[in-house]
Amino acid sequence: MHYGRPPTFRPETWDFQVLGATHDGGSTRWSYDDFRRLPRADVVADFHCVTKFTMLDNTWTGVLASTLVAAAPPDAGVTHVLVWADRGYTTNLRLTDLLAPGTVFAHARDGADLSVDHGWPLRLVVPHLYGWKGPKWVRGLEYLTTDRRGFWEERGYHNVGDPWREQRYSYQEDPGDGPPPASTSASASASASAVNVP
Repeated sequence: MHYGRPPTFRPETWDFQVLGATHDGGSTRWSYDDFRRLPRADVVADFHCVTKFTMLDNTWTGVLASTLVAAAPPDAGVTHVLVWADRGYTTNLRLTDLLAPGTVFAHARDGADLSVDHGWPLRLVVPHLYGWKGPKWVRGLEYLTTDRRGFWEERGYHNVGDPWREQRYSYQEDPGDGPPPASTSASASASASAVNVP
């Protein structure tokens, strides 16, 4: 599900960037063609939606997050990432969640390219967390040395999003689960018209 219309994909201008607290202090950018040349893998995993449905045994095809991080490594002090998607959508993850073995930047599911509604040309899949932690239409990663809530996390969703613990809402957070929930802020209200929902 998502709010608003999906963005228009233009391969000639599409890129993926890694920035923030990188190992060398710079940023790394891949064009669409460059990104598609990165090593690919298949990940068989379930998909958990916060609206209480699960899709079992999906085969996701794409670039493992660990492969991407190895190509553009973070600084030693990085603990979290902010995942950026088209139209200003963000979500935050612990670096350990991004590096989990099943986390993949996917372009296909069950042998078929994703549809635009499901995130084409690229969506992040984090199988051990709720679906909103794996946004559609992903465009980049920002390495963080302190945690920062993303779009839905600023609006009352749980900062971690573990489906096995049913971590849906920020009022369920334990100390250490994340920074204090933000009130409606300029950064939150600046998000664009088509954003992912859980």
